[in-house]
Amino acid sequence: MNGNRFGRLFQVTTYGESHGPAMGVTVSGCPAGVELDEERIQRELDRRKPGQSMITTSRGEPDEVVINSGLQDGYTTGTPIGMVIQNKDARSGKYEPYVTAPRPSHGDYTYSAKFGTRNWGGGGRSSARETVNWVAAGAVAEAVLEQSEYDVRVKAHVNRIGDIEAPDVSFDQLLEHSEENEVRCADPETAERMREAIERYQKEGDSIGGSVQFEARGVPRGLGAPRFDAFPARLGQAMLSVPATTAFEFGLGRDAASVTGSERNDDWTFDDGESHPETVSEEGDPVPVGNDHGGLQGGITTGQPICGEVTLHAPTSIPKTQRTADWETGEEKEIQVVGRHDPSLPPRAVPVVEAMVNLTILDFMLLSGRINPDRLDDRPGEYDTDYHPSSPENE
Repeated sequence: MNGNRFGRLFQVTTYGESHGPAMGVTVSGCPAGVELDEERIQRELDRRKPGQSMITTSRGEPDEVVINSGLQDGYTTGTPIGMVIQNKDARSGKYEPYVTAPRPSHGDYTYSAKFGTRNWGGGGRSSARETVNWVAAGAVAEAVLEQSEYDVRVKAHVNRIGDIEAPDVSFDQLLEHSEENEVRCADPETAERMREAIERYQKEGDSIGGSVQFEARGVPRGLGAPRFDAFPARLGQAMLSVPATTAFEFGLGRDAASVTGSERNDDWTFDDGESHPETVSEEGDPVPVGNDHGGLQGGITTGQPICGEVTLHAPTSIPKTQRTADWETGEEKEIQVVGRHDPSLPPRAVPVVEAMVNLTILDFMLLSGRINPDRLDDRPGEYDTDYHPSSPENE
């Protein structure tokens, strides 16, 4: 089975199944000299982990990460970083009724048809549980970006649940309010309405979809290449890999279909040193006046904020009665998917989306040479060939 690796220079390779012994990820291509520890990664995993509120699955996973390679004295060494997260509350027995009777809209039958077998505990490899690996790797990418000379910041929030949509919010509002409520919506009033709607669907034995909006600031100009290496093409791959994603948009997105060229086109002006603080540019540089293109033109970053949205369908595991076809018995029958499942995915998808944006940005930064792929340059001397951080004379 291929498809377990993401990235070109900053490579993330993952393993594990939903109800297997553990989840794991190896990060290759991380520069040496990045300050990193388990606590930093754990903070991000805690945002994604199950059981954190009444509107998430009740599965009791602590998602405690163990780093078992790639660090020395609290800094990355440039060698592969290996991380493991044990599954502590797996209950695969609940899924025995679906071994040959696929759950509606899951990957049960497609996996079995392709491979002739599958790990039927939960969703196995196709489960959103696998994104715990992505968030761990994304935390490493975030640490590299944060400690580089670039002020790259990525933040996301839930902007829609069902037909409830949040008003436009500023980047400061994203930073200040998105983690203040269990829905992770940066508009407090809308967040409460969203929570009530999720609880209503949950009580009805149903689920509901929604979307996550993200913004990345501080990304320099010139990342991406024409056609298949276009920045939005790679970012789209990252976003459409997120389980349950049905659409990815940037800039005006679908609204661009009803906007004329004269309306969408952003005029150019010169950076006067004051009027465009959100844009990575120098005084006197040409800069776009607006940002309907979402920080991307010709598949290449403009230095403006990169704005996008990810749409996720309603969770497919619901306790309502549904019908299936058992390929072993040759009978159609009714089933109820009993288990511990999220009634809506966007609240826990926020850190996943942020992780994939960070991974995409860092990979492009390394490819462009803006960040040294071997070592961070802001730690002069400490990684000279005659220096060893653990030597007594260097303490």
